[in-house]
Amino acid sequence: MDEEDTESMLMMEVVEEPEPVPGPQGQDTGAPTAPPKKAPPNFNHGQKKKRHSNKSPLSDKPQDLQVRLRIIEGRQLPGVNIKPVVKVTVGGQTKRTRIRKGNNPFFDEVTIFFHRFVFDSKSLRKDSVIGEFKVDLKWLLLADPDDLSAGARGYLKVSMFVLAAGDEPPVKGLEEKEDIEGNLLRPAGLTLTGATFTLRVYRAEDLPQMDDALMDGVKQFLGFETNRKNLVDPFVEVNFAGKMVLLSKILEKTANPQWNQSLTLPIRFPSMCEKMRIRILDWDRASHNDVIGTTHLCISKISAPGGEIEGRLLDDNIGFLPTFGPCYVNMYGSPREFTAFSDPHEALNFGKGEGVAYRGRVLLEVITKLSHQVEQKVEDLHPDDLLVVEKFMRKRKFSLFAAFYSATLLQDVDDAVQFEVSIGNYGNKFDNTLSNMTSTVVHGYLGCHYYYLPWGNVKPVVVLSSEWEDISLRIEALNMLLSIVDRLQVQLMLKHLFVCMYCSEELPELNKWPCVTALDKALRNLRKINMQQIVQAALALKHGPETELSAVLEQAEDWTQRLRHLSEEPQNSLPDIIIWMLQEDRRVAIHRIPAHQVLFSHGYCGKHCGQLQTVFMKEDGGYSKIPAQLRVKVWLGLTADVKSFNQFAEGKLSVFAETYENQTKLALVGNWGTTGLTYPKFSDVTGRIKLPKECFKPPPGWSWAGDWYVSPEKTLLYDADAGHISFLEEVFENQMRLPGGQWIGMSEGYTDVNGEKAVPKDEIECPPGWVWEDIEWSEDLKRAVDDQGWEYGITLPPDRRPKSWVPSEKMYHTNRRRHWIRLRRRDMQKMEALRKSEREGWEYASLFGWKFHLKQRKTDSFRRRRWRCRMEPLEKTGPAAIFSLECSVTDEKNDDKSVTTTFGVNRPTISCFFDNGTLYHLRCYLYQARDLLAMDKDSFSDPYAIVSFLHQSQKTVTVQNTLNPTWDQTLIFYEVEIFGDYLVTERNPPHIVVELYDQDTYGADEFMGRCVCKSSMVSSPRLAWYPIQKAGKPAGELLAAFELIRRDKDSDLPYPPPQREPNVYMVPQGIKPVLQRTAIEILVWGLRNLKSFQLASVTSPSLQVECGGCVVQSCVIRNTKKNLNFDVNTLFIDVRLPKEELYMPPLVIKVIDNRQFGRKPVVGQCTVHSLNEFRCQPEKAIAHTPRDDFLVDIDDKEPLIPGQQDEFMDWWSKFYASTGERNKCGSYLEKGFDTLQVYDRELEKVEGFEQLADFCQTFKLHRGRVQNESEDASVVGEFKGSFKIYPLPDDPSMPVPPRQFRKLPPNGIEECLVRVYIIQAYGLQPKDANGKCDPYVKITLGKKSVDDHDNYIPCTLDPVFGKMFELTCSLPLEKDLKITLYDYDMVTKDEKIGETVIDLENHFLSCHGARCGLPQSYCLSGVNQWRDQLKPSQLLHRLLKCLNILAFYVSMNLNYSDLIVDYIWPSDEGKHLNAHLGPVMERLALLVLKRQCLVPEHVETRPLYSPLQPDIEQGRLQMWVDIFPKSLGPPGPPFNITPRKAKKFFLRCVIWNTRDVILDDVSVTGEKMSDIYVKGWMHGHEENKQKTDVHYRSLGGEGNFNWRFLFPFHYLPAEQLCTIDKKEHFWSLDKVETKLPPKFTIQIWDNDKFSFDDFLGSLEMDLNHMLSPAKSPEKCGLEMLSQSQDKLVSLFEQKTVKGWWPCMCDRENEKILAGKVEMSLEIVSEQEQDERPAGLGRDEPNMNPHLDEPQRPETSFLWFSSPYKTFKFIVWRRFKWLILGFFVLFFIFLFLGVFLYAFPVSICVDVCGW
Repeated sequence: MDEEDTESMLMMEVVEEPEPVPGPQGQDTGAPTAPPKKAPPNFNHGQKKKRHSNKSPLSDKPQDLQVRLRIIEGRQLPGVNIKPVVKVTVGGQTKRTRIRKGNNPFFDEVTIFFHRFVFDSKSLRKDSVIGEFKVDLKWLLLADPDDLSAGARGYLKVSMFVLAAGDEPPVKGLEEKEDIEGNLLRPAGLTLTGATFTLRVYRAEDLPQMDDALMDGVKQFLGFETNRKNLVDPFVEVNFAGKMVLLSKILEKTANPQWNQSLTLPIRFPSMCEKMRIRILDWDRASHNDVIGTTHLCISKISAPGGEIEGRLLDDNIGFLPTFGPCYVNMYGSPREFTAFSDPHEALNFGKGEGVAYRGRVLLEVITKLSHQVEQKVEDLHPDDLLVVEKFMRKRKFSLFAAFYSATLLQDVDDAVQFEVSIGNYGNKFDNTLSNMTSTVVHGYLGCHYYYLPWGNVKPVVVLSSEWEDISLRIEALNMLLSIVDRLQVQLMLKHLFVCMYCSEELPELNKWPCVTALDKALRNLRKINMQQIVQAALALKHGPETELSAVLEQAEDWTQRLRHLSEEPQNSLPDIIIWMLQEDRRVAIHRIPAHQVLFSHGYCGKHCGQLQTVFMKEDGGYSKIPAQLRVKVWLGLTADVKSFNQFAEGKLSVFAETYENQTKLALVGNWGTTGLTYPKFSDVTGRIKLPKECFKPPPGWSWAGDWYVSPEKTLLYDADAGHISFLEEVFENQMRLPGGQWIGMSEGYTDVNGEKAVPKDEIECPPGWVWEDIEWSEDLKRAVDDQGWEYGITLPPDRRPKSWVPSEKMYHTNRRRHWIRLRRRDMQKMEALRKSEREGWEYASLFGWKFHLKQRKTDSFRRRRWRCRMEPLEKTGPAAIFSLECSVTDEKNDDKSVTTTFGVNRPTISCFFDNGTLYHLRCYLYQARDLLAMDKDSFSDPYAIVSFLHQSQKTVTVQNTLNPTWDQTLIFYEVEIFGDYLVTERNPPHIVVELYDQDTYGADEFMGRCVCKSSMVSSPRLAWYPIQKAGKPAGELLAAFELIRRDKDSDLPYPPPQREPNVYMVPQGIKPVLQRTAIEILVWGLRNLKSFQLASVTSPSLQVECGGCVVQSCVIRNTKKNLNFDVNTLFIDVRLPKEELYMPPLVIKVIDNRQFGRKPVVGQCTVHSLNEFRCQPEKAIAHTPRDDFLVDIDDKEPLIPGQQDEFMDWWSKFYASTGERNKCGSYLEKGFDTLQVYDRELEKVEGFEQLADFCQTFKLHRGRVQNESEDASVVGEFKGSFKIYPLPDDPSMPVPPRQFRKLPPNGIEECLVRVYIIQAYGLQPKDANGKCDPYVKITLGKKSVDDHDNYIPCTLDPVFGKMFELTCSLPLEKDLKITLYDYDMVTKDEKIGETVIDLENHFLSCHGARCGLPQSYCLSGVNQWRDQLKPSQLLHRLLKCLNILAFYVSMNLNYSDLIVDYIWPSDEGKHLNAHLGPVMERLALLVLKRQCLVPEHVETRPLYSPLQPDIEQGRLQMWVDIFPKSLGPPGPPFNITPRKAKKFFLRCVIWNTRDVILDDVSVTGEKMSDIYVKGWMHGHEENKQKTDVHYRSLGGEGNFNWRFLFPFHYLPAEQLCTIDKKEHFWSLDKVETKLPPKFTIQIWDNDKFSFDDFLGSLEMDLNHMLSPAKSPEKCGLEMLSQSQDKLVSLFEQKTVKGWWPCMCDRENEKILAGKVEMSLEIVSEQEQDERPAGLGRDEPNMNPHLDEPQRPETSFLWFSSPYKTFKFIVWRRFKWLILGFFVLFFIFLFLGVFLYAFPVSICVDVCGW
């Protein structure tokens, strides 16, 4: 359904916004006047353009549609601290989403309904409607349905599509669209408030270079001054609600543009658009415009709704319209360095993802006013407005301090490493501005896996000055709220709350701050009111009635979340502090620190201000590696507050001024000197800048601490021991194997860790200034090596070096190596003597810029040495003097350019010295891991863990082929030196990084995941589960503990844990979980549905079960084609498992295929995570004590019921009686017959039946690593089995409990007869164009398949099948019964509607008797005839055997019984006796069975699912299954569930007479009369309407007819309904059956020849509930219509009824009597119709009864066809005297005429005698 259809159908209004009008361009004459030519490139590659639908519009007729609605989010909902929930209503059914919090909730839930509400759900009983919207497309505007004048109540974002019949759902979700306002729908009649956003854009700063510097390069070459920073032509683009775009003027060649423009945007308020996008672009003439940076203003953060807070009405002042600034907004994106090539990080400039570099800032102001009819425009600001904003641009100087304590976890370091610290554009190395970074150092090798920077006790420091606006009051309020949130979270963990104390603190006052904005005041007011309300609520909770702890904690979490939301500061103009790791000129990794976290304030400092914190650097391209882990201390504050830095300082801050003395050697002379030297005699490290010692002067607050001295120990950048007090010298001894197996030395006998050739260990000399700590070289046995320290590997091409090493020797290993180590320590006395010795500290190189070395070589022609002089702060200034080092280098002979153009020259090296560190001892207790990722194709991994702590790391042993390794290993870091205050270290110890790898024989080990842990200073810490993550997703859990011990001189370390093998320490007792001897009994029943492995079928599988390090193997299934069960079905493991469930290891099931040539691949595995459900108490011997006997005297000599019921009851009567449809079951319930259970779910999900898995459960088997992240691990089969876990006595001599799995059923092949009863389906998904489907059933069992294709049911969504299918199967080979419903199509392929699968084996093996349902009574005949193979007594015997109840004996006699059971025979008084009941003994056995939680006779309802829509029901199917093993004999007779067939009946209706019919016509003579006839028909048979002849000219309302109606119809007596088979359309192929009540309608009409007949009255009667007729017309009246129910009669019971019935009609909304009809009604069957025929009307055969001609009066005739009667009864009777008078007058006038004619002649004759 497209937008137009939705709008026309639902009368919605689409909100239209005016098209964006580009603002006027700049007023400068040189500025271009045209708008940008091309839009920036779009990075939304997944978006598609909107396409017009080709579907035909929907018809007006009702159709069945499926509406799927995804409720995504809400915005701008009114109120404060609300908890909205979306309520969806369709057709009386209601669903709700989960409750969310806040005014902009995020739901992301899917429903299938159409009508929706939004609620405030603080109380489910007091929900108040926030808004309502009836139908949606994308964005819904919510309004109060009762008061549209109240305006908008927020917005709801949804995505919806409608599936018509036969439509397939879309594969992909709806794409996001930026045109938000264009997709908005609102109710008709709702008026939105007009508003205006005025965005003032003042200026921007620090924009990066965006254009090519070719011309500037030419200018520079010609000697002209250039400024590459201004190679940018910026303009501003403002986008709101997706399509409103405003453009500022374009300013050319400026990095600090000043637009000073006002951009006005008309909007409708409130707007659902959450963000206003502000983008700065670089204008290009020839190509597309480049995006410099993007920022967003969140409307919810710069505005607030008014309303209520938790039910309390507040002042309207709490809400405010969007307002912002004037304030700077920072932009982040890709690195600032300009490149002519494609920028891989260009998407960051579009606001997608976290920016990695500062891109500039823009000064903005937002003002919102309520107004109407405002045009979108761009105009210049008035000069007065520019004067007002000047105070917001006043800047103050800030100082930044950063000390690097350690840099560890470095990987793939191939160049020198530097760290750059910047805030904004200050400190950016590549911008030629003030640059500060640590000294260039080179990596040293860390342990066995990582590199680190060997800073030792000298920590590099970065000091940086910058200028920003003073927003300390905003940041102080922000840090205050964040501090309260942090403290509340800590208290929540400890379950101690001090809310009142925290929230009672006053927010900073803003009255005296000159730069306060309207948003500052509004936010302070909002925060203050919320904090006061929290305090009041906390006090009420404290002094009020007792409340559960969970409710209190939930309330506290709500407060915490509210405070966190209030702490957001939109006007934070301080840029983030960015730490970059660089290798040469490449940016490698980044970390951003928000400035407010380290900002100093006298009120509330940042969380990490001056505190040591651990940060993990980030890089692009994945999560598998951490580029570096830094421990850094950062302090940021105003320069006026630098004295407060002293309290945060540690160590001794020192500044080293250093310069390099350079000399060269001429080839002819051979002496070193400055002759011929092309570089300055004293220069910087690059040799380009002249730096004599005299140019260095101490800044204020500093003084020289000694003379210049040569410092050669750190000048060699590649010395691994630089900065270390102790250093571990290492070398690897290598050997190779001869073909005979003997190990010999190699040509490269000694190498380093990377395999490069190294000096033999005996030739390694101790460097000057160092002494050997170890007397001799020793093997490193702390690694994963054998007893002699060897590790083994296989050579791999192309370099023929092993890529991985293992500790155990195999015959195929070709190489081995041994790690030799020797510790040396720096001797300070020797170092001092060395400094004073004759050695001058020179370092040599063949050419300048090449690698330097200590010993002179013949080819060396250049040498240098470093001179250093230390400065220290004066005592009165303290460490804060470090911030006064600005411009400490001066050179009077050279201009400033020579000093500042090269990095590292303008500032001396700053370091932090620590005299000594604190030694710590770390023990890592790694016990186990669980749920790791499968990295190998055999579904397992070979995991090992690498634990890294600062610059050291160690590795655990490798556990083969498992996803749940148990290492039980302690890794000991004997000596770790940590510098800094030990109290700070113990309060916040360094992080411990644990990384898991999968060991591969060939290729590099694969990364499996990582977790970051914290150590504890507590002795014997408790093990805890740490989450493991890979690529940001869960990858398992690690059970470990970490103990950090501070080493004192006088204290001894605790004893090491016991060793499991050499140098492999176990987790000690007290930390390791308490273990208990435990028995695990395993029922290995069989394997099912195994898929092929490596293109071969799995034919001989076996099972391997592993738990807690113990493994047990099952027998082998010899041929899976013949039997899938194991011959030996029980396994037993005696293992020590933890008592606490928290530490319980999972149980791993592996399926191994035993193939030829000894190959045993793992073809599937399953991990059982929770073993608690399998725990049980071992059985004890049950002592059966005699109990009182119950005497039951039953006399069955006389029959229970003298005769059988004459009335026939079918199975459908039983079904309808069970479902409560009493109108369809007749008198079934009154007769006392049995009912059945109708479950609304699958049988296995019915409570009490244990999912039919009480004997054995089904475990899915998985295989292989997941190749695609969107895929699940493939299911390759099923394991049928179960487990019993129970404790065993610790003393092995004590008896063990009996086994739990005893007397198992036979595990062979069982031939079974399966009867599948398909009752009906309902709620099916339509598949045809008419909104219906033509379903039929297909049943698949193994390779057998049965379908009912020919008997499909046409045009229905609720088919009644009534089919029983009978199949045979062999269990367990054919256990899965699949029932599928298809839609029949004549031309195309039949479509699958849905399917359900039933595990027949579970039904067969369950002790709940799911094989055949248990009826309520034992009947030998009738509708409830016993259908099981076994009698109840036999079933009871099998049940007792299944339950292992052996000492149970039941003795029964016909006259007396001794029963050892606690059941009482139910009384039959007041019930109808059933003549079909069987023997008493069987009935007693059935009574016992009914109390044993067995499956009763039932009908289950199973949902149908389609593979195309796996999570959505396609309908529900009612059915049940009976299973009859052939070994138990023939089954009982099946139920006949064939749908009821309607019988043909005839309704004979004889219309005798009518009385008192309304006289509707007037004759020509003026008499009232009616031409009466009677019409009648049966409902549903309107095409068979019949009518009598016409009784003409009824002058008194009487009518005589003697006319017979004959109506054939089909009737269901049990349901009292008529069935009608009709085609919906004339072109339809099939008839549709409809059921209607048997209603008969009689109507009285007045016949008209030349116009439509006139309706006089009618009577409608239900033949099952008819009105009792009156015996005479005098007693017939309207009062008969209100007869009571007991007076109503059923024609089907009385067969014949005769009498008078009233007909009525409505006149002026009043019912009046229209006439009385005398008729006789008779129901006859088809057979009776043949035996006693009767014709229509008075036609032959005119009998039963014979109808004579009606005795109508002579006045009843049709005037047109009877002229004589017309004259006689109409003309003569009324005008008789007129006619006679007319004739008399006629003759008189005739006589007179003749007389007058003849009289003159007679006179003449007589007189004249003519």
